[in-house]
Amino acid sequence: MPNTDYTPWYVSPQSQFKLSDFDTEPPSKGLPSGDELEEHLADMGEKLDKLQSTLHAAKTRGLLVVFQGMDTSGKDGVIRSVFSHVSPLGVRAEAFGVPTDLESRHDFLWRIHAKAPARGEMVIFNRSHYEDVLVTRVRGMIDEETCQHRYNNILRFESLLHNAGITVLKCYLHISKSEQKKRLQARLDDPRKHWKLQPSDFADRELWPKFTQAYEAALSATSTPESPWYVVPADSKPYRDSFVAGLIVQTLENMKLKTPKPSFDLSQVQLT
Repeated sequence: MPNTDYTPWYVSPQSQFKLSDFDTEPPSKGLPSGDELEEHLADMGEKLDKLQSTLHAAKTRGLLVVFQGMDTSGKDGVIRSVFSHVSPLGVRAEAFGVPTDLESRHDFLWRIHAKAPARGEMVIFNRSHYEDVLVTRVRGMIDEETCQHRYNNILRFESLLHNAGITVLKCYLHISKSEQKKRLQARLDDPRKHWKLQPSDFADRELWPKFTQAYEAALSATSTPESPWYVVPADSKPYRDSFVAGLIVQTLENMKLKTPKPSFDLSQVQLT
């Protein structure tokens, strides 16, 4: 099973860290076998199911899980794998693409806030408000000053959620350029996966260094103890999924959730 100490993958606030300091491959020492990873994922799935049920019943806390990463890093895959174990009740997955005309005429967090979880909910973001300090920055749609303002607004927004009882857990799926090439080629070779391909997938690959710099700046500026970023090794799909499942379970366990008491006296109930 993956190491349950996630500290080495935590992005320290204002750390000026480098993604090159983090491995995209699982740790070579003590690497679990495929069967062990599958067993760990199943075990985490059972725990996640119980914790999510308690979260939904108590309605005292909420959880927002944010997934960001380069194309093919596995945002869709990890959501499908990890959250297939939980009840659809109280869980939502939201995907964010290019803003619509209406969304573009609002502040960049308008469409995000509308999809944020309520207490009792677990919401998964496939891409997120971070696109507005990543894609827009790399493609020159905003300048450095605007980007810094957006970092500050993101910090205030996530602090607002935290103060309302919503934990924000952010995962950067860290894939190597060579592994991305393999996955893009696999999609090109499989007609059933052609629908996933976009011209931007190939254009963004040519901008890999700029996206790397943008991610390093954004993660460092917006990782906080209350709303942390974790760098997830994503070259191995089984390890990635098992890692994320364990991290989410740990986050929920740290909430110390309690099942609510009945709203009436059960001792007075007599079944006939």
